Amino acid sequence: MPTRDDAYRLMTEHVKNLNLQRHMLAVEAAMRFYARKYGEDEELWGITGLLHDCDYEEYPDLQQHTRVLAGWLREAGYDERIIYAILAHNDLNAETHPRSDLLSKALYACDEITGLITATALVRPNKSILGLEVSSVRKKMKTKGFAAGVNRDDIVRGAAELGVDLDEHIANVITAMSGIAAELGLAGTSPSSETSEAKQPARSE
Repeated sequence: MPTRDDAYRLMTEHVKNLNLQRHMLAVEAAMRFYARKYGEDEELWGITGLLHDCDYEEYPDLQQHTRVLAGWLREAGYDERIIYAILAHNDLNAETHPRSDLLSKALYACDEITGLITATALVRPNKSILGLEVSSVRKKMKTKGFAAGVNRDDIVRGAAELGVDLDEHIANVITAMSGIAAELGLAGTSPSSETSEAKQPARSE
């Protein structure tokens, strides 16, 4: 089984867009949070989040997205549970890969919500996720036109499938993302954070 370092190298090889890199780091952080919460394999769950959109920059067509990546991951020897969950987060694969396991449900639940949280943090005066309130995210969620690319229905469905109250889910993901705020460009507008770029975060054990 390839390591997290291997997964990070694969991700950065195929994803050059900084915002997309940060999105996958955010989903990784959220997946690690839920792995700890549920007593699951944190490395496996984290790698699933880190790689879930690895082919999207090169293959944005949803007919290809995740299916191309599944081929890459099988060739590289990744766990089939990771591959299944990644395929399952694309609704076009629902018939062949329904979200019937906890890993798949968690990935789907953590995907869109990270985008809404990021967008909400970036319109704060300090552009920081630190101290971000759930109520602020919920307010922006109801605002038509704000972060229009974020599918609100997917956010609601994801939390429901995972069996977590939506407010609790938002709070959990804020907590997870706050732990790597600098890597996500969400630590605030101090001179040091303004020059921050997505990088391989050093995780404390």
